[in-house]
Amino acid sequence: MSEQTEQTQSGVVIAGAGMAGVQTAVALREQGYAGPVTLLGAEPHQPYDRPPLSKAVLLGKAEDSAFDVDFEGLGIELRLGVEVTGLRAAERELDTEAGPVPYGVLVLATGAEPLNLPGAEGVPGVHLLRTLDDAARLRPVLAAAPAMVVVGAGWIGAEFATAARQAGCEVTVVEAADRVLAGSLPAEVAAPMARWYEEAGATLLTGVKVASVTPGRVRLEDGRELPAGAVVVGVGARPATRWLAGTGVELGPDGSVTADAHLRTSVPGVYAVGDCASFPSERYGTRLLVHHWDNALQGPRVVAANILGDGERVYDPVPYFWSEQFGRFVQYAGHHGGADTLLWRGDPAEDTWSVCWLRAGVLVAVLAVGRPRDLAQGRKLIEAATPVDPAKVADPGIPLKSASA
Repeated sequence: MSEQTEQTQSGVVIAGAGMAGVQTAVALREQGYAGPVTLLGAEPHQPYDRPPLSKAVLLGKAEDSAFDVDFEGLGIELRLGVEVTGLRAAERELDTEAGPVPYGVLVLATGAEPLNLPGAEGVPGVHLLRTLDDAARLRPVLAAAPAMVVVGAGWIGAEFATAARQAGCEVTVVEAADRVLAGSLPAEVAAPMARWYEEAGATLLTGVKVASVTPGRVRLEDGRELPAGAVVVGVGARPATRWLAGTGVELGPDGSVTADAHLRTSVPGVYAVGDCASFPSERYGTRLLVHHWDNALQGPRVVAANILGDGERVYDPVPYFWSEQFGRFVQYAGHHGGADTLLWRGDPAEDTWSVCWLRAGVLVAVLAVGRPRDLAQGRKLIEAATPVDPAKVADPGIPLKSASA
C-alpha cells in the first residue's frame, strides 16, 4: 500500500464549510472515495451559498441559502461551530476550539475574511456583509430605510448599494480610489459603470477617504460629514489564513496559501482550494488568486481527483464570475492582465455591451454587460486559445463564435 493510499484511507479532513469545502466533500464521494470525510465549519449554520446574501437573503426574499446536500446520506461528518486555530503537520493534527482533529489528508478551504475600515471596528451601526449572520443583522436595518453610507465601490459595494436602493434607502457610496472597480478593471471600462450609481439614485463620491466613523455619522478626510443611519464596509477581503502562520504552509504576500498546479501546498498531504489559495496559471503566465464562486466550485473536483488518483491533475481554469447590480447582469471570464488589445462590442452608453481583451491575437478575457452569449462564446474561445480576427470581435453584430481568424 502506498503512503498516499494509506493516508487517504485514514480520512480526509476539510477545514472550511463554504462552497469550496462542501464541494470538495461531495466531489470525493462522487469520485468514489469511501473513507472518512470530516467537514469543519466555523459557523453554527448549515453550510450555505454566499452570493444570495447580498440579494435575496438581504432583501428578505429568502430566509437562507443552505446547500441542498444530504451530508448524512453521503456519509460526511459535519462538525459546525468548530473554528480551526492551528496545524501541527508533523503529527497530522488540526487544533480546534473543540480539541485536536487528526487527519490523513487535509484540505484547506477556509475562504476569505472581509477587511474592516480602520477605526470602525465595534462602532455601532457599522456592518460587514460576508456571513448569514451579517445579512440577518442588516435585513431589518434595510427595512427601516435609513440614510446609508457604503464604503467601497467594488463588486460588493455596488451589489449592496443596489439592494439598499431597492429597499428605499438613501445611499451614498464613498470610494478612496478615483473611480469604481479600481482594483478590477481599467479606467476606460469602469467609467460607464460609474454612471449606473446616479441612474439608480445613489450618490457616488470617489477620490476621498473616510477619516472617522461615529454612530450616525461618517466624516471624510476633506472635511465633509455624511449622516449615516448605517454604514456598510465593502473594501475587500483577504484569505482567512492567519492561523497558518508558522505551520510550514507557505503563504504569499497577499496571505493566500501558495498552492502548486495540482492545488497541493508546501506541506505533504495538505491541499488548498477556493478563496484562501492562489495557484500558478500556465494559461496566463502568472499566479492567480480568485475570490469568486466558480473557482470554489471547479477547484474541488481537481483536489478530489488528485487525492484519489496519481496527484497529477492540473488546475488551470478560465476564471469566471458574475455580478448583479443596478438592474444589470455583469459577467467576466478570463484574466486581462498582460493583454495588449482592448476591443469594445457595442456602445457603453447603451444597456448592453461587452469588452474583449486580446493578447497576441488570442482572446484572453471578456466582460459582458447584458450580453450572456458574448460571455458563453468568448469563454469557449479563451479555453481553446483560438486566434481571432480583431475586426470581427469588435463587430457586435457578429457572434463571437464566428470571430476566429
